[in-house]
Amino acid sequence: MSKPFLKNAWYAAAWSYEVKKELFERTIIGESVLFYRKEDNQAVAINNACPHRYSPLHLGTLIGDVVECKYHGLRYDSTGRCVHNPHGDGKIPEKMCTRAYPLEETHNMLWIWMGDPALADPATIPDFGCQSDPDYPSVEGVIEMHGNYELITDNLMDLSHVEFLHKGILGSEAIKRGEHELLQDGTTVWSNRWCPDGLAPPAWDHMFKDYGKPVDHWLYMRWDAPAHMLLDVGITPTGRPRSEGIWMYGTDILTPKDQTSTYYFWGVARDHDKDNDEMGKIWTSAIEVAFGTQDKPMIEAQQGMLEALGVIDLDEVDPVLLPMDSATVRCRRVLDQLRREDGTRLPDPRNPALVELVEKTKAAEYEGKVVPVV
Repeated sequence: MSKPFLKNAWYAAAWSYEVKKELFERTIIGESVLFYRKEDNQAVAINNACPHRYSPLHLGTLIGDVVECKYHGLRYDSTGRCVHNPHGDGKIPEKMCTRAYPLEETHNMLWIWMGDPALADPATIPDFGCQSDPDYPSVEGVIEMHGNYELITDNLMDLSHVEFLHKGILGSEAIKRGEHELLQDGTTVWSNRWCPDGLAPPAWDHMFKDYGKPVDHWLYMRWDAPAHMLLDVGITPTGRPRSEGIWMYGTDILTPKDQTSTYYFWGVARDHDKDNDEMGKIWTSAIEVAFGTQDKPMIEAQQGMLEALGVIDLDEVDPVLLPMDSATVRCRRVLDQLRREDGTRLPDPRNPALVELVEKTKAAEYEGKVVPVV
């Protein structure tokens, strides 16, 4: 039995560079959506089905700001309204329109609202400003996979797996023995892993000019519903501030295509080697190897095991839980509660109660740890 999607929430629809002045289709939570840019470069999103015979509009032609359906030549503007009927007397039936979706462009990304348009508040889009901040050179991409988005959230919110699944690349003995901290404020969940005084994971050590000595390693993940995550991760010489090491923000945003397929929007915004353009290529390759050849096959294999049992979601099989599952369970509970309240309470990533944590961050002092930048 599949869970309903959260409707009243922002979903990542595409990176800005993906949508051009041409027709582009992407299925979001089971709805086929047509994207394009108008002549003034503004991006728009309308339902992809022509209301006449439900032919896909993305197979048609973009004429200025208007989309012409390939099947019968009906034309629709950026609001989804039919503006031209080439048949008979040209009269346009009142119902001849398709849905337009609220769409916002920020953080180098297009965000779509799938629920009640009256509730679409751009201020509640989670902060991924690192992807558009000129102080942080960045790269980004998207990977589609066969897996329920909550299964992928589990993977990202429990980073204890890197010692095993990413052995020899991102794993280290320090991660296995690291301290884990779970925080929640409002509908935001933090899963923070602190791994002091150990050898750096091989990939990190190499980027740190083959340092070869003990470091403090941190992996702090922020989650906002439905599945928007930001990773603050890096290494620094043991006991030293982050400014003496190397670190980056990892954007990890999941948008369900349907119940068993997900778009994984990834991004890397780094605070190191800023003048080295090759570092962007190195991070792109690292993501393609770690997620594309290690996480993705494992998650798709998990999904296959569940489907062989006739289910879609992990909760349906009553899995055994371990202490490292605390953050994944918390995210699932928050999302379940928001589903039950959809339309009455919205996910809101603006958490005033995190002010204290922010102030500790600015002071770069939090029980002797390098703390997340929020």
